[in-house]
Amino acid sequence: MERVYSSFAAQGLMQLYGARITQLDDGLCEIAVTGDDKLRQQHGFFHGGVVAALADTAGGYAAMTRAAADSDVLTVEFKLNLLSPAAGESLLARGEVVKAGKVLMVTRGEVFAVKDGQRKLCAIMQQTMIPSAPPQSLS
Repeated sequence: MERVYSSFAAQGLMQLYGARITQLDDGLCEIAVTGDDKLRQQHGFFHGGVVAALADTAGGYAAMTRAAADSDVLTVEFKLNLLSPAAGESLLARGEVVKAGKVLMVTRGEVFAVKDGQRKLCAIMQQTMIPSAPPQSLS
């Protein structure tokens, strides 16, 4: 699990969002972010791009917990349905492995807007990941 935390700490976008892993288990990852105004769109809801990035990242790290120790994972594709406006003080994204195959891994995800301690489902995701060698740095 340490490699997941290390990889997450190196994600610039998650740092920019102020996101943090709140739960990490075999095949499961939850990521939370609080409501910085810079993450919201013009109507005050969390931007759909933020919702998508959190769902993708939670699913990716859930998959990474099932990948070989010398392997990383990359997103092949994901489908996101925005079910309701992401209105709340924070977001919680939960990614869970559905199938960890040798070539492809499938995850599902949910994103909840949290307001006054109550969770409201605002997005669902299905994602395909591929295990890969850790990519070389672009720099």
